[in-house]
Amino acid sequence: MRIGEAADAVGINPRTIRYYEDIGLLPDPERTAGGYRDYTAADVERLVFVKTARRLGFTLAELAEILAFREQGQRPCAYVLDVLGRQVGDLDRRITELQDLRAELVALKAQADSLSNGEARYCTVIEHATAPRL
Repeated sequence: MRIGEAADAVGINPRTIRYYEDIGLLPDPERTAGGYRDYTAADVERLVFVKTARRLGFTLAELAEILAFREQGQRPCAYVLDVLGRQVGDLDRRITELQDLRAELVALKAQADSLSNGEARYCTVIEHATAPRL
């Protein structure tokens, strides 16, 4: 199948397929006599795997590592579980940061009615916000 058909089958842009070829996530396909890329069912299956892994938050480098394990006939399960563990930790940190930010914004909004705009150069709500916690 041609690149447009493969892209439609997976639900991605043809440029994404070309990019995945360029960075080695997808092997270069065979070419037709007319020079068109000719993708197989295995190529589409690999693209579905890449798309699913990207949706789950795997980076392109992590995907390359997983695919390298597979191409060497090894199971990448331990590596995948390690990546998933790191992702859960990162999400937990981000959720906490977002909850803290939400609480700060709610407090600022509550204070906004009592603040005077007077000669403020910027919105006084922002001027009265605390410095970021680093």
